[in-house]
Amino acid sequence: MVINVGARTDIVNYYSEWLINRIKDGYAYSRNPLFPNNVSRISLKPEDVDCLMFCSKNYKPMLKYMQEINNKYKIICYYTITAYGKDVEPYVPSIEDSIDTLIKLSKIVGKEKVLWRYDPILLTEKYTIEYHLKTFAYMAKKISPYVQRCIFSFVEIYKKLDYNMPEIIPFTTEDKITIVKKLGKIAKDNNLYIQTCGTDENYEKYNVHLSGCTTTKILEQANNVKYKNIKANGMRKGCHCIPSRDIGAYDTCLSGCKYCYANKRPNIARENYKFHDKKSPILIGHIKENDKITSTKPTKLIIRENQQISFL
Repeated sequence: MVINVGARTDIVNYYSEWLINRIKDGYAYSRNPLFPNNVSRISLKPEDVDCLMFCSKNYKPMLKYMQEINNKYKIICYYTITAYGKDVEPYVPSIEDSIDTLIKLSKIVGKEKVLWRYDPILLTEKYTIEYHLKTFAYMAKKISPYVQRCIFSFVEIYKKLDYNMPEIIPFTTEDKITIVKKLGKIAKDNNLYIQTCGTDENYEKYNVHLSGCTTTKILEQANNVKYKNIKANGMRKGCHCIPSRDIGAYDTCLSGCKYCYANKRPNIARENYKFHDKKSPILIGHIKENDKITSTKPTKLIIRENQQISFL
């Protein structure tokens, strides 16, 4: 069973104490986003977890715990560092601070377990194609020695962006090709493996690989194990990721990113955060009398340990 620690909210940054308490107790509760009274009890015992999959824009609150977690679990760490400033990501650390924390994380857990996410790529009058390419080149030079690979995606224009970020300029096909060509070259110049996420477009001829951001191959490379052949079941078109169980909750991330898909609006997340109790088994609030709790049966995915796997 792959446990997702970060798809619905940035647990690493804002709920690290809660997460450590859940790891100590060996389980967490997770509400079904569509049917809130349906609650899953998910085991976090090391023997039941095939991989703890972290995703965050700031690992600093978790650095002191990562060595112990890495010793107990198979893990992978997705670190999102983009070109945007406080106008788009109000409460995300600066690029320099983020790179510094990524390097520290990589030295603790190993570069094979750290992946850099440069996404989503979006265009505005300020964040032009040239701006992205210049910033990406600067970041790639510093980050490439400390990560397994880089993952990028183009922003998905969904309804919430109409009011959260109306300044976005839609991509043309030519825009995407220009960006992909340059990213592929920059990655090659820095010996950095680069891939897309959330698309079926094939850019292999530009040194940009087509993949999901969470595949058995990526997890195998990170943890030196062999997994069962797991079918991807992405929840949106172009997603090639394998299934995972999320212990977070939507509308709870405090970063305030204008392009966020997991928050309706930043003020809702701040209101929900008031109900967070780091000692509760569930991220927001507590279990209610009318909640229906179902224990999730762990499905073992690892079939062989210490598997020698090529990085590419």
